[in-house]
Amino acid sequence: MAVPKRRMSRSNTRSRRSNWKATAPALSTCSQCRSQTLPHTACGVCGTYKGRQILDV
Repeated sequence: MAVPKRRMSRSNTRSRRSNWKATAPALSTCSQCRSQTLPHTACGVCGTYKGRQILDV
């Protein structure tokens, strides 16, 4: 098993961890009720997907 020969400095550790950040999910607007929903999913407010009624809300 590989073991580091020297301790990694604080600046190197922090610069390596700078890419660990989370990204916000992309949202799209519902064509019926104009609420924010995840893309490619049925709207949780009105229950439509691509202009058709899918869910009974």
